[in-house]
Amino acid sequence: MLKKINVMILGSGNIGTDLLVKVLRSPYMNCTRFIGRNFSSTGMRKASTLGVAISDQSINAIINNPDCCELVFDATSASYHKKYAPIFKRMGIKAIDMTPSQVGKMCVPAINTIECLGFDNVNMITCGGQASIPIAYAITQVQQDIEYIEVVSSISSRSAGPGTRANIDEYIENTESGLKEITGCKNVKAIINLNPAVPCIDMQASVCVKVKKPDMKNISKSVSNIAEKMKKYVPGYKVIIDPVYENGRIIVMVKVRGLGDFLPQYAGNLDIINCAAISIAEEYAKLKLEK
Repeated sequence: MLKKINVMILGSGNIGTDLLVKVLRSPYMNCTRFIGRNFSSTGMRKASTLGVAISDQSINAIINNPDCCELVFDATSASYHKKYAPIFKRMGIKAIDMTPSQVGKMCVPAINTIECLGFDNVNMITCGGQASIPIAYAITQVQQDIEYIEVVSSISSRSAGPGTRANIDEYIENTESGLKEITGCKNVKAIINLNPAVPCIDMQASVCVKVKKPDMKNISKSVSNIAEKMKKYVPGYKVIIDPVYENGRIIVMVKVRGLGDFLPQYAGNLDIINCAAISIAEEYAKLKLEK
């Protein structure tokens, strides 16, 4: 039987519950406990039906069980993660931060997996960041005279829960920080639109890059290559508008369709950040299990 590392999921909201389904499918991880604050929540009930041990003790469920796991997915909130991060570090538990807290190393698996494996806390930036930063990065790898990058994420209102809405400011700040750090461009802007349309729209993200003389052939090739890397862990990731140049800007648009594990398929914004978290966690697990 293949060995697995023990992990815990902290946060029983939609992201945490969808993460649980993905963890249970992984050949490299075993979820020892699903942690929230209320046994009657949808996530806690779902975990119980899947045969996973649950706790309503929040961070105390980890503090009181020092050998509980090697890795924790923190799907609480930015403010809570800032409090919890020192605890995880002190306990020697690797943290994968699903919140826009800006505590850990900014991580986009298609770009910097190997680098991130050396950090005890990695930050999954935001859903918009996971969708758009790879495209912006691909362009900056072949085009040097970048003046400005703007990314716009459009998601269904129904896929934006209380946690997302409570962290809008942090979402913008963390997406912009991720763009700056990973692309090297300091002049960036991030925008998010919550679309109330019914039927619900799939997540879409557009990337606009201001540049004077683009090398469109190499840009198109670079974007195509990064999109293929993304599809390896986010099957529903698709470039729907290939790089075009107009009015001094390169424009690319992607769509993300979710796997539908726990959340509706239109909630690609939540699915992409979870798929990214699972990807880096599995690479960490492989590294641990090889030792």
